[in-house]
Amino acid sequence: MKTKTKVISIVIFLSVLIMLVSCKQQKTEWKGTIEEVDGVIVVKNPKEPIYGEDVFNLEEDLSIGKANGKEEYVFTRLWYLTVDDEGNVYAMDQGETHVKVYDKNGTFLKSIGRKGEGPGELLHPNKIFITSDNQLVIEDFTRNLTYYSLDGKYIKVQSTAKIFPVGILVNSQGHILAITNINEPNKSGKEIVLYDENLNYLKTIISIPKPKPNPQILKTFQPEINWALSKDNNIIISFKGDYELQVFNAQGDLVKKITKEYEPVRITKEDVEQRVRRVPEGRKLVVPKNFPPIHSLTTDDEGRIFVRTYEKAEEGKYYNDVLDSEGRFITKVPLKDRLQVWKKNKLYTIEEDEEGFQVVKRYKVTWKI
Repeated sequence: MKTKTKVISIVIFLSVLIMLVSCKQQKTEWKGTIEEVDGVIVVKNPKEPIYGEDVFNLEEDLSIGKANGKEEYVFTRLWYLTVDDEGNVYAMDQGETHVKVYDKNGTFLKSIGRKGEGPGELLHPNKIFITSDNQLVIEDFTRNLTYYSLDGKYIKVQSTAKIFPVGILVNSQGHILAITNINEPNKSGKEIVLYDENLNYLKTIISIPKPKPNPQILKTFQPEINWALSKDNNIIISFKGDYELQVFNAQGDLVKKITKEYEPVRITKEDVEQRVRRVPEGRKLVVPKNFPPIHSLTTDDEGRIFVRTYEKAEEGKYYNDVLDSEGRFITKVPLKDRLQVWKKNKLYTIEEDEEGFQVVKRYKVTWKI
């Protein structure tokens, strides 16, 4: 009896020891800093995250789209997604020029919009957004925003021709964020401008001037403007050649800067060949040694920021740095390229099946932290 009790005690002791060692390996002390400088919170992250990669898990729980199914389950050119609070999925099918709506179980409900140039019709739909008063807003490349109720009734169309945007986001308040070109003598570049729901100017959030481009030089792999909206309508922006995110509140005021030390990713000959098919005659190709540190940004409704980098993981996946609501680098996770919507511990993506047909996938997200 004593021997049996001793064995049980040893087993319990070893189990606890293994758990402690595992936790120690899994979590490290965050070695960054957070301070306030001139009214702006500055978060500086080290290269290493707080947790290892094993704290995050995705489990597929829904797939929408069939190669030989009914028409409403076949996508011609699936481009963008949004999800409402009930879990209904709104899928922008550019090829069909309308939005297909599915319930949380993947059952087709209705289509919104149709091809044409009249009221409630679309020509080149791009991104779609849902506002807090349950309006579906569709950005059209014909330079307008078309508004519908979530049950598909046309509300209005609003021209954006006067601001001529090259990119648009619509926040939950209905306010419009636009990337516009700087058109001034001897000056070029981009600006991000905040407008109200009627396109009345509110504030220039940030101006990014650049020298006039040299038509004889073809530059590749240059830093681009990346942006994303948080649940509370903060706008997160990156545009520099280093790893820095700037966070502005809903009124357009800078409230936080987030930086991270990082290991540059080299650009290979294969990368150049995939990006540049042909250099026009008379132009010189200029290629930097390294990729920009940031490829794109997404956010979830828990305040996390996902920074997609150029660091390759397994086939078809890249590492995303995950920052918590404070801006601390908590982990990095390998994810497929076409991330779309994080909502209520679900991730919704656009992918291709084994036969190359587009599908909407939904994954259950589990965090072990």
